[in-house]
Amino acid sequence: MKANRKTDRATQFVIVWEFHPSSGKNREFGKAYSPHGLWAEFFSKAKGYIRTELLRDREDPLRYFTVDVWQSRQAYERFKKQHRDEYQSIDQQCEPLTAYEKKIGEFQSIGIK
Repeated sequence: MKANRKTDRATQFVIVWEFHPSSGKNREFGKAYSPHGLWAEFFSKAKGYIRTELLRDREDPLRYFTVDVWQSRQAYERFKKQHRDEYQSIDQQCEPLTAYEKKIGEFQSIGIK
């Protein structure tokens, strides 16, 4: 489901995570965390999910950020609650792919009309 960028931009909820893939797991990490990966595929079931981005640090190629964009915090929380078991299962499945994981924060898009 795509958001109406003109009207929904001001209310978008964004979650940013920092990751360092486990040694030798870069390819598998990319498959799981890319915009077409395991997490994005799972989130795409949700009403209110917009997109996932995977960013790699230019200075440190072993440092990645994911950016998950939702229409609202409520949409994200509702989905996470309704699909708690599957969320935890995917999280456990992906755990060996990361040597380091840190939630950077939750953000609100600033839209100017």
